[in-house]
Amino acid sequence: MPMSKTTSLDRRRFLALSAGTAFAATGLSACAASVNSDEDGGGSGSKTTLTVMSQDNELDKKTIQAAEQALGVKIRFITFDDTKLNAMLAAKNPPDLVRGLGATETPYFAARGLMEDLDPYFAKSSVLKSSDLDPVNDVWRYDGRRQGAGPRYGMAKDYSQDQMFWYRTDLFDAAKLDHPSATEPLSYDEWLDLGKRLVKRRLGKVKVYGLSATSLGNFSTLMGMTASAGGSLFAEDMASLDFSSPEALKALKWLLEYTKADIGPNVANPNPDGWDWPTYQANRMAIACDGYWFGGAIGGDPKVAEVSRFAPAPQFGGTRVSPTFGATGYWIPKGAKNKDAAWKFFEWYFGGQPAKDRASSGWGIPTLKSLHSQMPQGTALQKQAFEVQQQELDYFKVLTFTPYAQLAALDSTLNQVLPPMVKSGASAGKVADKLNSLMNDQLAKGKQVLG
Repeated sequence: MPMSKTTSLDRRRFLALSAGTAFAATGLSACAASVNSDEDGGGSGSKTTLTVMSQDNELDKKTIQAAEQALGVKIRFITFDDTKLNAMLAAKNPPDLVRGLGATETPYFAARGLMEDLDPYFAKSSVLKSSDLDPVNDVWRYDGRRQGAGPRYGMAKDYSQDQMFWYRTDLFDAAKLDHPSATEPLSYDEWLDLGKRLVKRRLGKVKVYGLSATSLGNFSTLMGMTASAGGSLFAEDMASLDFSSPEALKALKWLLEYTKADIGPNVANPNPDGWDWPTYQANRMAIACDGYWFGGAIGGDPKVAEVSRFAPAPQFGGTRVSPTFGATGYWIPKGAKNKDAAWKFFEWYFGGQPAKDRASSGWGIPTLKSLHSQMPQGTALQKQAFEVQQQELDYFKVLTFTPYAQLAALDSTLNQVLPPMVKSGASAGKVADKLNSLMNDQLAKGKQVLG
């Protein structure tokens, strides 16, 4: 959903467990006609076996049972694992459906010819109409050079604009600080200053975090910050990157200052809780940079909901941008054996009752425009978050990711380089040079492999 592995799994596990019960027990959807049983070689009367690689906390047993009933198929569940997926793809025996992060994975798999072009399916569907697709689904498009154009290779189940943030009014009031605007974004410098004013320490250790700014990982955070400064980390051909450009260096300097200030969880001093929610809930975090989805957790605790508000993504001022770093959904491998059955799952899961239930749960923005009106507005928190989110939609932008490396590899490099260099007091220029050297070597090797 761009983040450290531990943080990603923890927050998405909680999201799935909390939201999953809302859409798991769904019955036969009007869009989910029974699938032809002969597609996978089964005899007359046998059921198609649809192999789905996902996370068991996102596609739990109840959801699987509901899908089997609605679609008339048998679902074979495989726990998502990068190594296993790559092995299955190499053996030309891939799953029929694969869970993925559209924002960062589409170029990598599409450039290797591993994803099925879904445009013909969308063109024929009466359930998933291209005109109804939220623009976020464009991260699942790739034309061979950039995301946002070309064939559609997947679809998001829901999403958030991941540099928006939540804050606790009680901690702001205690510090005698004005609340952030619900319409005008803070500058990154203002945001950092608030974090420094809100942090509380005891015996040299942080008691209350002032600001959690990198919950979705350092590389994605730097991508978004660089875009808001009017630049891009990657070169036009996506085969190299440059942390030394004025825009990227501005973002890197900010991240280094945030890390050195130790006002929130950072690469040199991670949050022992693993992710933001337990800390925020316990009144030990004033600002949490987590998108709309975080409101699903907040809304489950009335006391926390009463003192929480949502705010626009901070900006550097060059270009107002509010991206997504996940857009988690599914794609169909080109070598899948049961593509038509997989598409029926698409229609049921993305356009049927499960999508409606997700929309009303508050755990993410629906990826069909027609479902936006079903986002919850019943409480003061939900109404405020909905209004802020609707205004923010205008500033969504697809940020193209490179096809030559996977996000985990680039984040790993950052996680190795930053702590010792921060500790040694290295300048931003030296950090940029080190990152450029290591990451461009990774990209060059990736380009060589791709050919």
